[in-house]
Amino acid sequence: MEEQEKETPKAPEASPASSSGEDEKLMALLAYFGGLVLIPLLVKKDSEYVRFHVQQGLTLLVAEAVWVIAGRILAFIPILGWLIVVVGWLILLILSFIGIANALSGKKAPLPILGGLAKNFNI
Repeated sequence: MEEQEKETPKAPEASPASSSGEDEKLMALLAYFGGLVLIPLLVKKDSEYVRFHVQQGLTLLVAEAVWVIAGRILAFIPILGWLIVVVGWLILLILSFIGIANALSGKKAPLPILGGLAKNFNI
């Protein structure tokens, strides 16, 4: 009888494309964490996917900065002003979560409400 050689199963090797895709998703994720938007902008500036999410993240960051100023003004209006400020922050938080979900799932979908403004950032 012929001896059959037993082959040990080899662990699948990570393809360079998949690790690159995961790196891009991580960089796109960072774009939605305020000032961390600069990291993907500097590290993966050649990636169209990352640039898209950096534009979305910058738009969100500018909206948050504007809302800080508006919130300071609205805070002088008792109860109604405070309520408007809280609702605004909740909306911005939800938009951040939508952007994070899009980045992690590999989608290039613009953020609701603010996403159309992102094209104004030429990166």
